[in-house]
Amino acid sequence: MSTTQRFDVATTFAIQAPRGLEIDGFADEDHPQIPTRQPYVFRQGLNAVLAFLRAPEGDALLLSGPTGCGKTSLIRQVAARLNWPVQEVTCHGRMELSDLLGSFQLSNASTRFVYGPLALAAREGHLLILNELDLMDPSELAGLNDIVEGAPLVIAQNGGELIRPHRLFRVIATGNSVGAGDQTGLYQGVLRQNLAFLDRFRVLRVSYPEPEVEQSLLAELVPSLPREIAEKLVVVANEVRRLFMGESLDPVTSNPSDRAGQSELTLTLSTRALVRWARLTVTFKGAPNPLAYALDQALTARAVAEEREAIHRIAADVLGGLWSGAQ
Repeated sequence: MSTTQRFDVATTFAIQAPRGLEIDGFADEDHPQIPTRQPYVFRQGLNAVLAFLRAPEGDALLLSGPTGCGKTSLIRQVAARLNWPVQEVTCHGRMELSDLLGSFQLSNASTRFVYGPLALAAREGHLLILNELDLMDPSELAGLNDIVEGAPLVIAQNGGELIRPHRLFRVIATGNSVGAGDQTGLYQGVLRQNLAFLDRFRVLRVSYPEPEVEQSLLAELVPSLPREIAEKLVVVANEVRRLFMGESLDPVTSNPSDRAGQSELTLTLSTRALVRWARLTVTFKGAPNPLAYALDQALTARAVAEEREAIHRIAADVLGGLWSGAQ
């Protein structure tokens, strides 16, 4: 059984927190399932995540929000700082509960039962992260109801083996919807989930980071990118996101005449894509119009022609002379 330890919240997450506020984690820093620690600025949602980790009270946690807003990375970076091992799965329409429990596999001319991520997490006290939860068949997910509430996990495939969940076992899911299906038409394959299953979740809505947070992130991850350019890349990202979310462009940073006839976008400039754009801009420094070339590779090469043109127009308006003159 792994040794646990207490972590000071303010020191561990570099945030302001009451003196003496602590949370359980693990002492072993070398477990292979601990996520890699990366530069990260924790946001408001951290409080809800820590409250859940401290005392789930029979609940699971669902993080919902638009693509690339940092749902999974929030959990990974919390786990990295608490030395909390993670079993992470990306759900899909053909996944079955048995895939999470485990199966018999051939090894050295004999078969043995290999535990799946759910069984391992429950036994060892790991975090089970179910990414894209709303892509999975709700009838299969219903098999998680009892284990979420703390009941023993029964593995019928392995002779009815009983696993009593570790006190630090937690179930966390992410999704672009909150289980009621996709109302936007942007996320193919999203399924409406069972109400009884969803009733076992706390829900945390996650949005894109504040501009200051993303600017700090770019400064740390891409330090060679000039600050002026980094700030404008963040502005472009937020303009694109407004259109993706069905909102109008920012009246402060945009010309009203340029907004006439603008339509909503079916792709967005996530934090992940923003960092990619910044890194590629540095990589292609010295090439003709590196910002446009990097934006193409980071995002717009997969857009339809009209949307690519719209995004590049936004970038050109925000970046001004830097758009074609960045060196």
